[in-house]
Amino acid sequence: MSDTGINWRRYDAEKDGEAIRRIWEEVGWIEPDNKGHREALGWFAEAGSALVGLVRDEAECLVLTAPGTLRYLHTDLPFSAVSGVTTSAVARKQGLASRLTARAVAEAAQDGAVVSGLGAFEQGYYTRFGFGMGGYDHKLMFDPGELQVPAKARPPYRLTVDDWEEMHTNRLGRKRYHGAVSLTPAAVTRAEMRFYRHGFGLGYRDGEDDALSHHIWLQTEHRDHGPYCVEWLVYETPEQLLELLALIQGMGEQVRVVKMMEPRGVQLQDFRITPFRDNMVRDSGRFKTGMESVAWWQMRINDVETCIGAVTLPGHDELRFNLTLTDPIEPFLMNDLEWRGVGGEYVVTLGRSSGAERGRDAALPTLNAKISALTRLWLGVRPATGLAITDALSGPIKLLEALDETLRVPDPYPDWTY
Repeated sequence: MSDTGINWRRYDAEKDGEAIRRIWEEVGWIEPDNKGHREALGWFAEAGSALVGLVRDEAECLVLTAPGTLRYLHTDLPFSAVSGVTTSAVARKQGLASRLTARAVAEAAQDGAVVSGLGAFEQGYYTRFGFGMGGYDHKLMFDPGELQVPAKARPPYRLTVDDWEEMHTNRLGRKRYHGAVSLTPAAVTRAEMRFYRHGFGLGYRDGEDDALSHHIWLQTEHRDHGPYCVEWLVYETPEQLLELLALIQGMGEQVRVVKMMEPRGVQLQDFRITPFRDNMVRDSGRFKTGMESVAWWQMRINDVETCIGAVTLPGHDELRFNLTLTDPIEPFLMNDLEWRGVGGEYVVTLGRSSGAERGRDAALPTLNAKISALTRLWLGVRPATGLAITDALSGPIKLLEALDETLRVPDPYPDWTY
């Protein structure tokens, strides 16, 4: 198929399998002759939608998406992750990645995904398609032996890549906070696990019929002393979280550094004995300790009415305003797509019951925003007055301040890399 000179088709494993492996090898996402990487790529491609861009009828660009959910406050919304955008050296600057990424978002929106997300490539790159940058996650690097967790870990069960289905079910049932993402296809977890040469898991079977109740999955390139990287940590209760942290603490007899994202709702420094001294002593090299703040994800609203309708703000007076919304994705969309973005005029109500409808009320103040900035405001990444300084959002100062007071939601935390 073609549209304005762009040739593409839906991924066909028989036709395109070798070509997409070559693409991922060229961009450095997989290692040549690594069987695990090749298998993982195949499972990623089968986990959702896969589109390939063509040069001389050969796949030279691959865009992957996977369906899932986004937790907004206490509601699960249909979500789509753009899980991979890769272009070979042959097809750079031909518009393939841009047009196929826009198509992937539009097709997901047409299928009901009210929000799309992806991992940031570089500041501003995916803003062209309406994606807004997420907030900061805390990545910690610490000596596990320097933890002091008020719990004792029982002997865990050993988990391997053969347990991928059970581990995926456990991930979907984990404790989720505002902004949490879950990718539905089990092939996603299978592929992520197979991607690591030295991956392993530890967990507990306290569920019904000995089902997995809480676990961690780790990987390392240095089995002796680490660093060990916690790729995910799955739990439902505070007691389960403490037991998993106690497991990590127990690694301190051999492992010198563990790297992990800080779980939402806790401050791991509370469990460290001498964090300042440890960070000063080991501030470089393989066993560096400390903390980094990482903004790695982006999201965009695909359905304004549904997303605003998910806002519940009990205890706040109702706030109403006009919204003039622009969506930059439309010029990238192919002609056969029904979904054309979400730009236009809306009347928005925020309060105990919220909503948005097409139209305009001359008696109300007006907020002007690009969809990227509105998404950040809606998620709680930054307040309206802050976005008015740094992003494409503007309006009367009284309206911005009222939004700051009214739209108070927790920091969003995806808790699932994609």
